[in-house]
Amino acid sequence: MLAETINNTDFVSKLAILKQERFSGKLILKDIQGQEWNIYLFLGRILYATGGNHPVKRWRRNLLTYCPQIDVNALKFPENTDNSSGEISWEYLLLYSAVEQQQTTRDQAAKIITSIVAEVLFDITQATNITGKVKPDNLSVPQLVLLEPGQAIAEAQNAWQNWQKAKLADRSPNRAPIIREPEQLQQQVSPAVFQNLTKLLDGQRSLRDIAAGMKRDVMEVTSSLLPYIQSGLIEFVDIPDAAPPISPPATVASQPTIASSKALIACVDDSPLVCQSLEKILTTAGYQFISIQDSLRAIATLLTRKPELIFLDLVMPNTNGYEICSQLRKVSVFRDTPIIILTGNDGIIDRVRAKLVGATDFLSKPVDAQTLLEVTQTHLNKTPQV
Repeated sequence: MLAETINNTDFVSKLAILKQERFSGKLILKDIQGQEWNIYLFLGRILYATGGNHPVKRWRRNLLTYCPQIDVNALKFPENTDNSSGEISWEYLLLYSAVEQQQTTRDQAAKIITSIVAEVLFDITQATNITGKVKPDNLSVPQLVLLEPGQAIAEAQNAWQNWQKAKLADRSPNRAPIIREPEQLQQQVSPAVFQNLTKLLDGQRSLRDIAAGMKRDVMEVTSSLLPYIQSGLIEFVDIPDAAPPISPPATVASQPTIASSKALIACVDDSPLVCQSLEKILTTAGYQFISIQDSLRAIATLLTRKPELIFLDLVMPNTNGYEICSQLRKVSVFRDTPIIILTGNDGIIDRVRAKLVGATDFLSKPVDAQTLLEVTQTHLNKTPQV
């Protein structure tokens, strides 16, 4: 597998060459931030694409848009399909399974794939300093649709040009809008609009998620928020991807599972009872654990131990979770570490404020064991790889 540095123009040329060569396999692209995309090609045409910030959210969102009748959690991997080498993504296999089980039609699956590929190509077009690798593979899987690279790229470039013309070039549709100044915003809009914005801009859904829910174009939705963004009333936060609806085959998923089971998890909470409760649940599940009850020593201890996930109490003596979270995000080693806020007061103001200082997620106290393990597994699996 040979690597070569390419820019956006070279990327287009590369796809054209691969089409001419009737290449089968995948084109692996990575940007300077470490984001990675896979474009699967069969005889030079695009079979599927995935990767980037939210592959699971993207897949779920498009299934819901084009096939709301599908029960995602009931899907199973198709029988007699060998993907032990991971030659195609699990999303594609589950989509093919839905067609095979007659939960959706091939035409609907083609629309889903076309939309997913468009989103991936848009994100690649927006990225800079891309490194590319080509990996030949037979891709011995059924073809649901084969897209012409030239047409798909042209549509992605057109979407990006329109995004730029709308003065949105520095805004990623994968980020989540959140209200930064609720009181000021409330003074500028009607009560009905403010109530609607409060529900939509919860810091949990990306611009694409919101647009899909409203059945509107993402550029239209983002443009409508632009005045409030420019005035500082609304800002954007990064959000983690969703958990896959089904565990991939063991041959594909075994390595990440082994890695996450040995992860070190920290709990910063002045309550010994809370720390002991989390420790019992997480160590039983195979994780390493460290409890920090002195908030003044929290950052120094975390810097020494460098946990891979942090549970952080919101209300503590001497300092609070907001301040600790804000300081941690200023340290490069904790820039992408999942920080889960523990709170007994799960209100909108707390959520807004915590998102502003970089919190990843929330967990209500008292902590439920199953919820704790689900949240832990989700965020450890989605920690950005550098």
